[in-house]
Amino acid sequence: MSSAKLLSNSFAIPYILNTIATPTSASPIGVFDSGVGGISVLKHIHTLLPNEDLIYVADSKFAPYGNKTPEFIQERAVWIADLLISKGAKALVVACNTATAAAVDLLRQKYHLPIIGMEPAVKPAAAASKTGVIGVLATSGTLKSAQFAALLEHYGQQVEVVTQACHGLVECVERGELDSTVTQDLLASYVQPLIAAGADTIVLGCTHYPFVRPLIENLIGDDVVLIDTGAAVAKELKRRLEDTRLLNAETQIGQVGFWSNSTQTDAEDIVMRLWGKRVGLSKF
Repeated sequence: MSSAKLLSNSFAIPYILNTIATPTSASPIGVFDSGVGGISVLKHIHTLLPNEDLIYVADSKFAPYGNKTPEFIQERAVWIADLLISKGAKALVVACNTATAAAVDLLRQKYHLPIIGMEPAVKPAAAASKTGVIGVLATSGTLKSAQFAALLEHYGQQVEVVTQACHGLVECVERGELDSTVTQDLLASYVQPLIAAGADTIVLGCTHYPFVRPLIENLIGDDVVLIDTGAAVAKELKRRLEDTRLLNAETQIGQVGFWSNSTQTDAEDIVMRLWGKRVGLSKF
């Protein structure tokens, strides 16, 4: 991956929105999540669209969203969307399955710009399964959502879908514990029932989970396929930008800026570990 320059502190946090410029193809793309998990999606976006400027907002102070009410998540999503749009964002990526389920419809009603959300990859998992059993690892908020119920209704009729709420796993990733004993034990307790049920395809239904993919692969062996939707989201973002003539035609590598409200003293180190290179983390 090409190195990206850091966005300057001109991306300061406004609390009162005044005039907002009309986005152009050179405007940045806003990406947000309940915490740092959406960086897994940001990587796919930066790889596919390296010339785009990106602003990432981690709402880590309120992570995980999985145990919050839909109303609370909607309030946070609107606040962050206002922030990103005030910085000229030409498109928004809701890099969180739970936030997508709770708030993406509201965001699309409120804002007139491309808004791309996430959803667990039930459709491709069902198509890929040979045993007819797929597993879904996700937060409780995602699994209880109407969006997930609709996915099962549309794409889960011909397969058995075994779901597993992964309590505590988001928090492990937020703390940067990608290979700790606690994380390994949690994953074992969540993955083993899916394997025992005969699942040969497992969906990573939270953007935090790709960061512990190596641990999951150690548990499932070579015969089970893992699916996440980060690459598909990046492709959909590109398509929407092309359709709205907002794709950046510049050839220079885009800038990437990170914002977080995490109270952890090592928040910047965690973001750097997940992103894979040096970053400047701004607080809000």
